[in-house]
Amino acid sequence: MSSSPLTEKAVNRPARWRSPAGWPLRTRIVAIIIVLLTALGLVVGATAEIFLSQRLYTQLDANLTDAQRRSHGLFNNQDDGPGEPHPRKNFPSGGPPNGVQLGTVMAELSSTDKTIIYGGILRGDLTLNADELQDDAKTALKSVTVDGHPHNVNLGSIGEYRVVADQDESGNIVVTGLPLGPTNGVLVSVALVTGGAVLIALVIAGWTGAFIVRGTLRPLGRVAATATRVSELRLDRGEVQLAQRVPEADTDPGTEVGAVGAALNRMLDHVGNALEARHASEMQVRQFVADASHELRTPLAAIRGYAELSRRSRAPISDEIAHVLNRVESEAKRMTMLVEDLLLLARLDAGRPLAHDPVDLTMLAVDTVSDAHAAGPRHYWQLDLPEEPVMVIGDGARLHQVLANLLANARTHTPEGTTVTVSVRADREAAVVHVIDGGPGIPPELQPHIFERFARGDSSRSRAAGSTGLGLSIVHAVVTAHQGHVSVQSVPGQTIFTVVLPLGPPAIVPTTGQFAQIAPRAR
Repeated sequence: MSSSPLTEKAVNRPARWRSPAGWPLRTRIVAIIIVLLTALGLVVGATAEIFLSQRLYTQLDANLTDAQRRSHGLFNNQDDGPGEPHPRKNFPSGGPPNGVQLGTVMAELSSTDKTIIYGGILRGDLTLNADELQDDAKTALKSVTVDGHPHNVNLGSIGEYRVVADQDESGNIVVTGLPLGPTNGVLVSVALVTGGAVLIALVIAGWTGAFIVRGTLRPLGRVAATATRVSELRLDRGEVQLAQRVPEADTDPGTEVGAVGAALNRMLDHVGNALEARHASEMQVRQFVADASHELRTPLAAIRGYAELSRRSRAPISDEIAHVLNRVESEAKRMTMLVEDLLLLARLDAGRPLAHDPVDLTMLAVDTVSDAHAAGPRHYWQLDLPEEPVMVIGDGARLHQVLANLLANARTHTPEGTTVTVSVRADREAAVVHVIDGGPGIPPELQPHIFERFARGDSSRSRAAGSTGLGLSIVHAVVTAHQGHVSVQSVPGQTIFTVVLPLGPPAIVPTTGQFAQIAPRAR
């Protein structure tokens, strides 16, 4: 059965793991759902994180403003002159000022060179010791912009701080900072919780979506299964019972899948009607060919008989009339052969049963090669036979015609002196016959059509006699009727015809892949 070049052409499909174009539809739908939910989760999570961050920083800045006010009150109570270093580096014990949280950094810097006069980290004993601040923390405090606005700075080993710097009444710079650790910790915790919740939601949505999508697309799978079963039917010949249809439940035009199912059913109805019309037309043509061939046999036999009778007449006839009568008899014989071939093909097409008798292929090869040697003595004929006979079940007369046609084809289309070898062997529960010739070969463009009716070779294969173009089509029809296979492989200098016939019931005929292994390749 021939197929469209578009279906035979290899399609370069992307690897499934590289491109979504190669994914199944349900996988792509679930992936789209996951992507959309992921984007939605990221947007919601980012929005919540930004909103929470603004609220926490607003609250932190309010606390920082309060701590800054208390810092001014604490430092302004010292007995130091403006710009003068404070004689004490430690404040008296008694705890931190009311409302100031532990861990707050308070420092007073000289307005001239930004030297830390006193300051440190508020602890339980209200220790504000500048010596407790490491160099990286001191450097960071000195670099804070004195503008009264909060800034984030890294105080080294102390950590991230939210600080503000301004001048007090004495002109010195007061720097106050609150730790960012608690605020950042809350933000990280919320981000982790939100991310975990989104991840769990994606897993649940993916599993649920896959389950729902699989159930939703199940009717589409049934439609595809129906189309697959139809594609496996042989539609090119014979009567075809196209009974496959999409179930009624999957043909609701109100749904997308139902619309596809209904359209497929309508298409199958049209195809079934076309196949019925094609089969009826084929049967008419076959019946016409069979009837015409049958009816032509009688007048052709009469023509041949009258031509032969006229040659045997004792009445003298001219050489011209004798030549004409010889040509009439010759063409009548040729037309008789053509009619017989057409009648045989019509009977095979009609499925006429063949004989099922034991046939010895080895003896059949001997007989046909002997006949071919008599018809073509200037060719070299060889036999390659096994020690044991190869027996098949079939019609001996028709199988004899198969080998005779193959040998006649080799004799007709190869020059004199060509070696033709007939090989018979048993392989994989099948009988294999090879007819190999060393002729000029069959043109590549003709090989796909070699077994078609009235197919003729071009000038690259010389012909010593005319041909009806039905010999190889009869070979194909007879071998197919025996549930076998026939193929040809040809290159310049070698042509191999391979015939494979079952040794037993038709069920054990080699598959197409096994047949490709059995058939040798021309070299």
